[in-house]
Amino acid sequence: MPETTRESLLNGGWKTLEFEWFREGVTVHWIKPFELDQPGVALLNYEAGASVPRHRHEGLETIFVLHGVQSDEFGDYGVGSYVVNEMGSEHSVWSDTGCVVLIQWDRPVTILSEQ
Repeated sequence: MPETTRESLLNGGWKTLEFEWFREGVTVHWIKPFELDQPGVALLNYEAGASVPRHRHEGLETIFVLHGVQSDEFGDYGVGSYVVNEMGSEHSVWSDTGCVVLIQWDRPVTILSEQ
């Protein structure tokens, strides 16, 4: 099983992991998939220019940026940024340069618009 320790991920170990399609321009490596009422933990790899449309958080979401810059309507988040999106919050996400983030969702999000 590939190593997903904090030290490995911070040192670029995510580059050796297998990712699968998540949505156009974004791939995912599941560390812990969602199970019933259990949170999901994953790595998301955004290609340059990729985005996720406006969505609502149905539970707490936390993000730690491992590589590149992730952006939303509230700012740009570079390597080492820790972002907390509270339940009920809404935003869209993109990466002009491409990025890799460690993400934990309490619950899946609800996509509000595909634009």
